[in-house]
Amino acid sequence: MDCTDPHTLADWWAETLGWDVEPQDEAFIRDMVAKGFATDDQTTHHRGKLVWKTGGAIVHPDNGRRMLFQFDEAAKTVKNRMHVDIRAGDANRDAERDKLVARGATFLWDGQQGPFTWVTLADPEGNEFCVS
Repeated sequence: MDCTDPHTLADWWAETLGWDVEPQDEAFIRDMVAKGFATDDQTTHHRGKLVWKTGGAIVHPDNGRRMLFQFDEAAKTVKNRMHVDIRAGDANRDAERDKLVARGATFLWDGQQGPFTWVTLADPEGNEFCVS
């Protein structure tokens, strides 16, 4: 997922999905800079740790599925090409929506198709996703 603040958005999605932020190896990063394979400008600090500036990832705690958040200086301007659906269940959908809005999501609209209902939200960088 392209974004302007990959580490912050990775944190947000990790909490949203119950996944883990993938750790980055600070010693490896320092070694790459020391050997001239990377520059200090390609790194940043996030939550007190040295990380690659261009991206961060989250991983599913059980099966290792991974979602990458990569830096793009341009803010989102068109519909996303990837769309995440979070299945909360009818009984939990509104509570999940409220929790996500409290954490920085934006409510966009309610949807329905036949007996199926969902709510469409946007994450803190404007990427649309649904909770059903």
